Amino acid sequence: MPVPARRLPSWAWVTGLTAGAIAIVTVLAMQADQGSQPVAEASPRPGASASASAHPTPKPTKTAAVPDGSGTGRRIVYSLGQRRVWLVDASDATSRTFTVWPGTVSPAAGSYTVSTRKDATIGSDGVQIEHIIYFAATSGVNIAFSNAVDGSSPPPASGTRTGGIRMPKADGTALWAFGTAGTKVSVVD
Repeated sequence: MPVPARRLPSWAWVTGLTAGAIAIVTVLAMQADQGSQPVAEASPRPGASASASAHPTPKPTKTAAVPDGSGTGRRIVYSLGQRRVWLVDASDATSRTFTVWPGTVSPAAGSYTVSTRKDATIGSDGVQIEHIIYFAATSGVNIAFSNAVDGSSPPPASGTRTGGIRMPKADGTALWAFGTAGTKVSVVD
């Protein structure tokens, strides 16, 4: 005796199609996230004062040479005077260089290592930051590289002691990938 065919209820079809669509969108989103990303030019935050001109917009360049006396081997080089960072590989070749916006407290010239990394937090200036790479402390202020989540870099508030060395978002992402715990950091004048 033949068994009558059972039909699936409509809610089962809708649920199955919805789950399939979500899976497809998730896969496409992950693929898109791994592709090249457009980078917006950092702009001053609304309400930034005229002192913002003291912190010009960094411009990436490939021509700046790594400063003499910055050591050898794989390292991060930070020049206080040039307000510039170099990512230097094990063969002493520069893989990336960019200018930065320093805080109000600077580390002394010397050799350091990346001690701690933190995905994200609120900076001492109240700005949401990410890719925080701590490497020094000066006069009770922690010194770290980071970038603002929104890509901005306002000037530090007058009278505030900040040790954050900010950079554009794309450079912060590159530094985060390069500067693992224990990576050498060479600070030069």
